[in-house]
Amino acid sequence: MRIFYVILVALMFVQCNNSKPVNVNKEASPEAQELLSFMIEISGKNLLSGQHNYLHSPFQYTEQVEEITRQTPVIWGSDFSYATDSARAGMIRAAQEMHSRGAIITLMWHSCFPEDGMRCSPAKIWHREIPDSVWNELVTPGTELHQKWLQQLDHVAGYLKVLRDNNIPVLWRPYHEMNGIWFWWGNKPGPDGYQALWKGMYNRFVNHHQLNNLVWVWNANAPRDIPGDEAYPYEDFYPGNSYVDILAADVYHRDYRKSHHDQLLELGQGKPIALGEVGGLPTPDELRNQPQWCWFMVWSNWLTKENTPEQVNAVYQMPKTISLEELPDIK
Repeated sequence: MRIFYVILVALMFVQCNNSKPVNVNKEASPEAQELLSFMIEISGKNLLSGQHNYLHSPFQYTEQVEEITRQTPVIWGSDFSYATDSARAGMIRAAQEMHSRGAIITLMWHSCFPEDGMRCSPAKIWHREIPDSVWNELVTPGTELHQKWLQQLDHVAGYLKVLRDNNIPVLWRPYHEMNGIWFWWGNKPGPDGYQALWKGMYNRFVNHHQLNNLVWVWNANAPRDIPGDEAYPYEDFYPGNSYVDILAADVYHRDYRKSHHDQLLELGQGKPIALGEVGGLPTPDELRNQPQWCWFMVWSNWLTKENTPEQVNAVYQMPKTISLEELPDIK
């Protein structure tokens, strides 16, 4: 039996004896129920280590963590991105391999704008402002642009179904950093803005595709008021607790404020919170002052770009930080 299931069998027993799953998707698979129950159980007690990997080099940065710390991150992350389908298929194979080793899988999607299909240049994603009239067409069923968006969703759903059919749960965190100004899906507050995009994806994936293996991670950027690089308050972009399992924040440049942590806790009303992406790792003191983060994930090459080996080891050696090798001890 895989390590992941050995660890969580007791939690699965409890969850399956509840009348309803804790997941917002009431048809969530046993594995997705188990995974979310586990995150709830460790919140405030343990911190799961995590590492993002580019889809064209899916093990590179996890292996760098192993070289630095002699430990393997629990969370393995990657990105559907704007790459080729062969690269995406390779990423799914890598996710299956890491799951077989006991890792928890988290996936994201740097999505092209729907009119550009599944492949595009980075310039089509970053620093692109969508006019309100075009945005309204995007989120309005029956329009040509909305149909192109559904085709994108259906394409990605095909890959996620491979994981579903192999009983692999996924921490799914699409359209991240939506409260910032740098992605085409960003800076669209309110119920007709980003909230409509999130709910539309949720309904397509859950009700149309039955992707019941997904744990829905709403991942904003930590709010900031840097001129020309702003990230606005969480609540303006939050689709509501009926559509979100876990709330996460991305923090770069070591801008770790307790308000980032506390505001997410308040918004989620008891839901788990996580550091979805980080550049420079927080210090042990910062993590002790912000105790409810249940995982962190360092972004790919920022592992060595923004962190010394000593800084990486300082977090991995904290008593509450869990590596893949240590995971059975927290049963």
